[in-house]
Amino acid sequence: MRNTQGRVVTKQTIQSAYNLLESCELCPRVCKVNRLNGEKGFCGIGAKAVVSSAGPHYGEESVLVGSGGSGTIFFAGCNLGCVFCQNYDISQLRHGNEVEIDDVVNMMMQLQARRYLNINFVTPTHVVPHIIESVFLARERGLIIPVVYNCGGYESVESLQILEGTIDIYMPDAKYLNPDSSRQYSSAHDYPDVMKLALLEMHKQVGDLEIKDGVATRGLLVRHLVMPGNIAYSKEIIDFIAKEVSGNTFINVMEQYRPTFNAHEFSEINRPVTRQEFSEVYEYAKSQGLRLST
Repeated sequence: MRNTQGRVVTKQTIQSAYNLLESCELCPRVCKVNRLNGEKGFCGIGAKAVVSSAGPHYGEESVLVGSGGSGTIFFAGCNLGCVFCQNYDISQLRHGNEVEIDDVVNMMMQLQARRYLNINFVTPTHVVPHIIESVFLARERGLIIPVVYNCGGYESVESLQILEGTIDIYMPDAKYLNPDSSRQYSSAHDYPDVMKLALLEMHKQVGDLEIKDGVATRGLLVRHLVMPGNIAYSKEIIDFIAKEVSGNTFINVMEQYRPTFNAHEFSEINRPVTRQEFSEVYEYAKSQGLRLST
C-alpha cells in the first residue's frame, strides 16, 4: 500500500515495527521488555493498544480543524512523564480500553464517513506498529484523508523511519532545549537531543506544511508550549527550528500552560504563563520568519 506521496508500506514494514516490541526499542527509553508477551515498560502499555476515545476535536489548530473538525483517536499511555500534563488521566492513569487492530480500522473509517478532515492519532509513540498496520488496512478499505501523528517529540528515529509512508502530517511538541528541565518535569534528560533529531527526520520525510483551501494536507507542524520562567529555553527552540529544520516551518506557539496534575509540587511552574512571557516568545518566532499558527 502506497501513501499519496510516501514510500511503499508493505506487510514486511508492519512486521519490522512489531519486531521492535519483542524487546521494546520503540522509543528512546529502550525499555527492553517483551510487550508482545504483555510486559509493560515506562509507557504502561503491553501488546495491544489502549484507546481512550475516538471522535471529533475542534480545539486543534485551525489548519487541522477547518470547518469540519479533526477526527481524533486518543491512545492511553505515554513515553513521557510530564508533571503538568493536562491529559494525565489518559497519559499517566491510562484510562481506556484495549482494542484490536480491526477496531482501530473501523474507528478511522467511521471518522472519515462523518467527513472529519483527518485522522489525528494523539500520543501515538508507543503504538507505532498498531498505527502502521491499522492505516495500511484502512487505506485498503478506502481511507483517503490525511493521517496526523500528534506526539510529544520524544521519538526514535528508527521508529519514525518505519512510519514513513504511513504519516502525512507530523505534529510534534518541541518541549525543551534545557535537559535539566526535561529531566525534572518530563523524566527525560535526553529530550533536547532526541527531539532535535526527531524533527529533522520528520521534516526530511514530509517537508514544510502544505495547506490547501485553509486545510493542512501534508508536512510538519510544530507545537511549542511556553513555560513559566523560560524553563524550556523557548528562544533556543525557535532558533533551532528556524535555522536547522526550516525557516518556513509552521509553528504553534502556545500559551495555555496551567499547573495541572503534579505541577503544584514544583513552585517554579506552579503558576500560569504571563502575557509578557508568551508575547516575548511569540514575537521572537515571528521575527525569525516562521509561519505562525492561528
